[in-house]
Amino acid sequence: MFRNTVVRAQNLLKNNLQPTISRNIATSQKLASSHSTETDEQFDQRYENFFNQKDIDGWDIRRGVTDLWGHDLVPEPKILIAALKACRRVNDFALSVRILEAVKDKCGGRPDIYPWIIQELRPTLTELGISTPEELGYNQPELHTESVFNL
Repeated sequence: MFRNTVVRAQNLLKNNLQPTISRNIATSQKLASSHSTETDEQFDQRYENFFNQKDIDGWDIRRGVTDLWGHDLVPEPKILIAALKACRRVNDFALSVRILEAVKDKCGGRPDIYPWIIQELRPTLTELGISTPEELGYNQPELHTESVFNL
C-alpha cells in the first residue's frame, strides 16, 4: 500500500515537472496494447526452449523460474521437465527441489493439481534421481510436535 502511494507520487511529480511534448498525430507511433497475443502453446514452447538451452547456467535457470512464477498460472509439466533437466545439466539438486516446492505453493493447496503434476513428472524424477519435498521430509518442520505438552 505504501509502495502504491510512493509510485503515484513519483508519477505525479514526473508528469508535472517534465515539459509537455506535443505530438503530431500523423507521425506518432501506435501505442502497444498491454494484452499479449501469444497463444498458450507459444508460451509453453518459449519457456521450454529457454530451459533446453545447452549453455544455460544456474543463474539463468533461477531467472527463468522467477519470470515463470510471475505469471498467474501453474506451469505445464513439459515446462517443469525442461527446467528439471536444466537443473541436472548444471548439477544443482537443491534448485530442482526448490522448483518442486514452488510448484506445490503455486497450486495453492488444491488437492487435485499437485498430485497430477507429480504423477506427470514421476518418470523424469526417477530418471534424474530427484526426490520430491515430501519424500525428503520437507513437508513438515524438523522439530514438529503435535502438542507443546509433548516436549
